[in-house]
Amino acid sequence: MGALTVTPSPIDGLWIVDLEIHDDPDRPGASFREVFQAERMQALGLPPFAPVQWSVSESREGTLRGFHAEPWEKFVHVASGEVFAAIADLRPDSATAGRVWTGRLDRSCALLVSRGLGNAFQVLSEIAVYAYLVNGYWRPDAEYLAVAWDDPDLDVAWPIMDERLALSAKDRANPSFARAVRGR
Repeated sequence: MGALTVTPSPIDGLWIVDLEIHDDPDRPGASFREVFQAERMQALGLPPFAPVQWSVSESREGTLRGFHAEPWEKFVHVASGEVFAAIADLRPDSATAGRVWTGRLDRSCALLVSRGLGNAFQVLSEIAVYAYLVNGYWRPDAEYLAVAWDDPDLDVAWPIMDERLALSAKDRANPSFARAVRGR
């Protein structure tokens, strides 16, 4: 499937990485993909990224997480399943502040999400394995900006809005974009 490509998005600091998947003709259903390779990806335009931690989130269909703008860069890949991703620029002084990118992520692509961008996703498949490399260590006392998943200024059309929608208490309590970012 396709060649490795790195494409900047309309949001400053968000890159879309289309991965090369090598199907094994001798083993139906078997494949191989190189998800992160710094040298190749930098040659294609991805900025330098030095991860220090790998985290994995497994969630059921309808689960929605975000918007979270942790204090580190994040390289996101859906190892299994499919999610609807939404990335919002939550940096008040950015030229693209308030802009949102949405798209479906599966095993064929990845995202590099810069610090200050709010990362959110909703699981579309029965189960999704959402894996990400970060260039900062998670700490239980880490403070970061979070914005309401249903903020009208961000205006995301989430695909699952029925009884399957599942949110954490923390994500239900996130403030509006105007209050969190603009201080209003």
